[in-house]
Amino acid sequence: MNGELTRRAAEGYLAALSSGDRDQIASRVTEDFHNEHTSALGRSLHGRAAYRERLADFLAEFEELRYECEDLVVEGDRAALAYRMSFRWAGAAHRPLVRLRGVFRLRVRGGLIAHRVDYWDSAEFHRQTRPAE
Repeated sequence: MNGELTRRAAEGYLAALSSGDRDQIASRVTEDFHNEHTSALGRSLHGRAAYRERLADFLAEFEELRYECEDLVVEGDRAALAYRMSFRWAGAAHRPLVRLRGVFRLRVRGGLIAHRVDYWDSAEFHRQTRPAE
């Protein structure tokens, strides 16, 4: 597969995640999309429809969500995308701006994300969202 197509798919997916539009985000993945989480807080799933459905809650909980690419390495139909994400978590009374770093490992098919493995530190999420003592 053309690495440029993979690069465009990865960059477009990241931009869609920052849009807050679940239809736009879901349009960037295949029908049989596999979303795999390594974090203790994440939940894996299969299928574009299931992903789109879960996005409603995710986008409501992670307000002002933004992703920024730190590094993108592409090889054929695979990409490793290091990111910084920021958001205000709706579940916190004090609602601080939370900043996390992570990595997506992506596999692209037909210009769409077919498989995503997401690596991020859920302990860091808790550290930033826990009320000050």
